[in-house]
Amino acid sequence: MPMTDMLLTLVSAALINNFVLQMPLAVDPMLAAHSRSRVHALGIATTVLMAVSSMLGYLLDHYLLQPLAMTALRLFVFLPLTALLIRPVLGLLTRLRPTLPTEGLWPLLLGNAGVLGVVLLGIEDDKGLAHMAALSLGAGLGFWLVLSLFSDLRQRIADNDIPLPFRGLPVELISAGLMAVAFLGFNAMIKA
Repeated sequence: MPMTDMLLTLVSAALINNFVLQMPLAVDPMLAAHSRSRVHALGIATTVLMAVSSMLGYLLDHYLLQPLAMTALRLFVFLPLTALLIRPVLGLLTRLRPTLPTEGLWPLLLGNAGVLGVVLLGIEDDKGLAHMAALSLGAGLGFWLVLSLFSDLRQRIADNDIPLPFRGLPVELISAGLMAVAFLGFNAMIKA
């Protein structure tokens, strides 16, 4: 796979086909992370989990499920795979960055449908391991970007006078919708 295709896949997964805003697969962790350091810990952990689980998922599918004609079992193989990888990823993150708060991230990673979605969508394309690596890395970085932007937006909203019926989750969902519209501007960035 040429380097330009990998770069376009990475940018496309991060900005244009964002897993949080364009395909709302990971909205729940975005709404749950509040503190700035927790946002970065969740972003890093999700990016690493997406990359590792998608690479292992691709290898399992390519060398085990497809030769045995068991591709109908992909979901039943990939879901436990991603769940089993959460603890080692959090352990690695704790060893490499001990200052990041990783406690309480396990349920957010387990409930993140974007992790499973990137594995299933990448295998559906079946463009090779390099494409899967670029797709998963781009999806993880896009998730981290949206998480960081939404955290900043949440801090700005907290200081404003918002009508009582819109406080809390309603204004956060409206803000997420406006961010999705803003990310639509990246669609014109890459022409086919």
